[in-house]
Amino acid sequence: MFPILLFLFIVVPIIEIALFIQVGGFLGLWPTVGLVLVTAVVGASLVRSQGIATLLSVQNRLQQGELPAQQIVEGVMLAVAGVLLLTPGFMTDAMGMLALLPGPRAMLAKQLMKRVKVHGMAAGSGFSAGFGGSQDFHQGPFSRQDHNPFNSQGGDVFDGEYERKDAKDKRADSDDDDTPRLR
Repeated sequence: MFPILLFLFIVVPIIEIALFIQVGGFLGLWPTVGLVLVTAVVGASLVRSQGIATLLSVQNRLQQGELPAQQIVEGVMLAVAGVLLLTPGFMTDAMGMLALLPGPRAMLAKQLMKRVKVHGMAAGSGFSAGFGGSQDFHQGPFSRQDHNPFNSQGGDVFDGEYERKDAKDKRADSDDDDTPRLR
């Protein structure tokens, strides 16, 4: 963890400063500042449009009863790309633009999902994930039709009813009995 933080807070700013000096020496001060502002604005609008497309894809997959694992990972990558594009600098802009392109983003998302191990739990209790496992990310509680909790053709689904009583109802019920109480 320490080498990553060292890289993020020391090495990346040094590289960005060196790139600013090089580009500023070639283009001049104001064109360099303008270029940084243009990449931030264009990047933010691209992140917005790509994010909306990814959200629609997630909704379509959910409506089909599938787990939209890759789309969720790509959505997180789009958020990271947005942060990289809004951070002033040419290296971070290049990395953000790379994450915005659908091809490289899909490839990177697949690589990340191969490294994530998902542990299924009881229905409704969520899941836990760890890195370095061999279980495919797509294997989860919705991957098999017979274990789908939304499957009405059988499986592990039980119908039932319940009634919730508020604390006020409980006090009213307890006042009805004839047990003596200190007041």
